[in-house]
Amino acid sequence: MNDLSELAASWREARQLYPLYAALAREFVIDLPSCADLEANVEAPPRESVELARQWLADLDERILVHQLRQFLQTTTLASDDDLRALLMHHLHKPTHSTADRDKTDFLLVQFFSHCAPSRLEDADVDLAYVAQMLEPALGSVDLNVPDWLAPLDEIMEQANRCQSLKDMLASQILEKGRKLKTSVGDNYFVPTAMVAFTRFSFLMRRVFFRLMHQDLNAILDGLRELGARGVATLDCRRAQFSAEEPVARLRMICQSWKVMFHAEYSAGQPLRMLVDLRSVVESGLAKTAGAANPASKSSPAETRAQAAAAGADLAAPQDAPEFEVSADQQDWSEVKPDGGP
Repeated sequence: MNDLSELAASWREARQLYPLYAALAREFVIDLPSCADLEANVEAPPRESVELARQWLADLDERILVHQLRQFLQTTTLASDDDLRALLMHHLHKPTHSTADRDKTDFLLVQFFSHCAPSRLEDADVDLAYVAQMLEPALGSVDLNVPDWLAPLDEIMEQANRCQSLKDMLASQILEKGRKLKTSVGDNYFVPTAMVAFTRFSFLMRRVFFRLMHQDLNAILDGLRELGARGVATLDCRRAQFSAEEPVARLRMICQSWKVMFHAEYSAGQPLRMLVDLRSVVESGLAKTAGAANPASKSSPAETRAQAAAAGADLAAPQDAPEFEVSADQQDWSEVKPDGGP
């Protein structure tokens, strides 16, 4: 590609990316002067404008954090498949890649795959060949001879599929294992075969997450309804970072809001831990009030409600809380588009 062709290609890329980057800057209040010729959508700018546009994009790349890019692309209606491909190609074509560049590329690969793949895609159909086919517009033809250093991905995926709850997933540190492998391969991450393998892994891992999240939320909601039927009005939810007398009705509303929140961005470790601990609180409450549902109980209805309420007020003391190490940078929970789950 000659110099003029390269400048023209750079300008086309900058014009396509500008609306997304400008929206990102506005949403996250990134104070950076606008690029005048990009703002004006000039078709044939001088060389200086192309260089300024390159620098403007580079400056924003430095200031946009990975979780901000995730949050924006998982909630915006501005990004088409072509825009996602342009954003992905922009990161792939950088001469050098920082850790943040790798993490953004990792997210964008799965986001692009999720947009291109059918919504009702079965897990069994998500093999390497299919993922490579979907990513071909960005990566070109990919050699599917997977190197030995990627073999642990399948082992980690098998462990994830055996999990019965988010508690199992957090306790087994499955996500941390995947993250460590991704970090350990260094620049080999950008080998096309590796990018295909990591895209498949992240997409399937996300489906596991959503399956477990829905199971936990449904178990909590079912448990709260049962506790309400048993006369329990409040629960001691200090373990889950709520109050010592948290109204059951309010907990049900919170769980409904969590369904929306986790679909928007499920990278935050603290809400996940709260969800896991709240399920433990509810299960403890059900166990302690089991007598309230026993038809053979000789207590009067009023006595039963009083006993259930007393039991509910005594549940889940914080000192008994199980501890889960969920680090602040545990962002790979949100590597792909929200509707990729079952």
